[in-house]
Amino acid sequence: MAASLPSSRSKVVTTLLVAPAGLFFLFLLILPLIVVIIYSFGARAEAGGYAPAFTFDNYANLPARGQAFINTLTLAPLGTLLTVLFAYPLAYFLAVKANERLRTLLLVLVIVPFWTSQLLRYYAWIMILGSKGIPSWLAWIGMTDVRIINTPWAVLIGAVYGFLPLMVLPIYVSLEKLDKRLLEASADLGADAPRTFWQVTLPLSLPGVATGSMLVFILLMGEYILPQLLGGGKVFFIGNALVDLFLQSRNWPFGAAVSTALVAIMFVTIAVYMRFVLSRGDTRRAALV
Repeated sequence: MAASLPSSRSKVVTTLLVAPAGLFFLFLLILPLIVVIIYSFGARAEAGGYAPAFTFDNYANLPARGQAFINTLTLAPLGTLLTVLFAYPLAYFLAVKANERLRTLLLVLVIVPFWTSQLLRYYAWIMILGSKGIPSWLAWIGMTDVRIINTPWAVLIGAVYGFLPLMVLPIYVSLEKLDKRLLEASADLGADAPRTFWQVTLPLSLPGVATGSMLVFILLMGEYILPQLLGGGKVFFIGNALVDLFLQSRNWPFGAAVSTALVAIMFVTIAVYMRFVLSRGDTRRAALV
């Protein structure tokens, strides 16, 4: 009887600690999502907005926004992959090679862009990628008629620049926690540096890569400002389609259907990705043992 009292008290304390986060999750994520799903089966009112109904027409019309889905599902994963390729060497250098003073300086430089508005940073890239920026510099060496702004390449450059810190920091934390004795043991067993990296360092840093990839991918899937500014409205993302449907066309049910489809795609993609990464990480760890 005496032993059950501490257990009951522990459950009450745990419930009280978890309750604020649970309520936050319920009211700011679950309930709004339920409302969006309900709206997705409605009809557009005569003056725009929502009219109660139960129809699947909005989901049947999703191909009308097919280009937005194609652009998003192509550029968001590609932007995430490019961000990983740029972030990993930097995170590796910070965690393994840099001394304490240089590491601190570089970490500050990685974080500094977040001190300014994302909007201002993208406007700066408009100047850099515009006709008076990089294309004019390339013209000096004979590469004329180069156009970067208002293209998918500009969107990818902005994605890598804008979300690089979100990729670097999780990978850095994962590598910084790496037991250096494993690297020494690998070298003692005759493995060269590349083999040590592929068989020891990379597998053990996959949780950081997975975390950073999820952060970047989720944000890119719902991005609006990036394709609007650097894509010039010509590279249309789902975020741009939602702005058009909710604010201009005022077709809320169709916008809700597009939103629901986006959430479903993101959920499935992230679930498959995490399953692949975690299972691969477990396999590599078993191989190490």
